[in-house]
Amino acid sequence: MSYLDKIIQSNTFQPDKYIPFIIGTETLGFPLKTFANKLDRWQEVFQRNENSLHLNPDLSSPEQRTSACQPVMQALYNEGIIDTWVGEPYAVIHQYGEKPRMLIERAAVTYMGLRGFGIHINGLVQKKDGIHIWIARRTKDKPFWPGMLDQMVAGGQPAGISRMQNVIKESAEEANIPEALAKQAKRVSTIHYRGETHRGMNVDTLFNYDLWLPEEFIPENTDGEVDEFILMPIEEMAYLTAETEQFKDNCNLVNIDLLLRLGLINSSHPDYGEISRMLYQEPA
Repeated sequence: MSYLDKIIQSNTFQPDKYIPFIIGTETLGFPLKTFANKLDRWQEVFQRNENSLHLNPDLSSPEQRTSACQPVMQALYNEGIIDTWVGEPYAVIHQYGEKPRMLIERAAVTYMGLRGFGIHINGLVQKKDGIHIWIARRTKDKPFWPGMLDQMVAGGQPAGISRMQNVIKESAEEANIPEALAKQAKRVSTIHYRGETHRGMNVDTLFNYDLWLPEEFIPENTDGEVDEFILMPIEEMAYLTAETEQFKDNCNLVNIDLLLRLGLINSSHPDYGEISRMLYQEPA
């Protein structure tokens, strides 16, 4: 594997397996055709033809759409078709900051192929022998990517709170970072990717932050989702990213972004141009 392989891995899907999901005249998602078939029972909400899946046009307001879709997704979860439930509302939008066309349960976002948003925070420490980074190991009982390596703090971006409010919330929950310290996190980059999973298509935007931490600070997990935190030299993180499968897929993208910005991946790398082009491509 290589850095470029990891980017390609997160942006690979088979287009013919998906169908456009349309609200009004806007295509807002790409659910698997097999999942779209499950929605045929709710003709009053979803209307499907051979080429596309439409939300009933009589549902003309965000509130009506949200109210109509919520029990459908709940029923599919109760039947085990949607495999988890988070209880966080996500905005159905093209770009961050737009007025939501509706809200939907976070766990349904990938099934519907909707654009999701998240924050990832690099916990960085400047030591005498160079830059180190705090890495989280996900618990072995996590339903997805159990036991894999992750950023120090990462989480989805729910509707109704700002990115910085989410940074503060996730920092407290995942690493016991005090609010005053979490507020020092700087948004440094944005990554878009679109790739296939067993649930459907991940169409995601990641807002990446750097947080420089004092040497004496040691993160502690408070929500039970992390087994341990590991402080490693940035060069070790670079090796694990390029040469192993230990990091969660989208965390590789955040790692590569950090390595580019720190100059550890530079113009001397044979794939530098393609890495930069693919990592920072605009959303489809």
